Amino acid sequence: MSVETSTVEESTGTAERKSWWREHSELGMCAFLLLLGVLVLTEGLTLPTDFTTRGPLGPQAVPVAVGSLLVLISLLLARDVLRGGRGEAEGGEDIDLSTAADWRTVLLLAGAFLANAALIDVAGFPVSSAVMFWGAAYALGSRNFVRDPLIAAVLSVVTWVAFNELLGVPLPGGPLMGVF
Repeated sequence: MSVETSTVEESTGTAERKSWWREHSELGMCAFLLLLGVLVLTEGLTLPTDFTTRGPLGPQAVPVAVGSLLVLISLLLARDVLRGGRGEAEGGEDIDLSTAADWRTVLLLAGAFLANAALIDVAGFPVSSAVMFWGAAYALGSRNFVRDPLIAAVLSVVTWVAFNELLGVPLPGGPLMGVF
């Protein structure tokens, strides 16, 4: 009889531990945010700086601010969770949560991004981005084979010109390298 009682107590103790972790599962996100914040802070603080070339803020300012905010948010969220706060379950505003994921769309989108990565050095940013933009439009359901490639081409060239000429961020031009 005592063996049965101890088995019941052991299983109840395990159930209590599991239910506590289930009720406080948001602590996993808190730990992830804390780890990410510490990593960003560590990397930000170890950036090499030269006072004469860095200006008033330097390269450490943004990583230190972001890392500090991540640590602060993780600690505030952990405090809220331990005090009984809980996140709301996904309501699914305009989606049906009972349907399966559309893996065809996900794979088509992944293919468009991979095509961009494969083509950017060979064909240049405008061509690879046009392929990616058109592929994303196709994956998401647009089937206008005249309008979509034209919009993708215009969007990618405008983006390339904005980065290359206005912002001074050189992107591979491919065939357009000599045009601008």
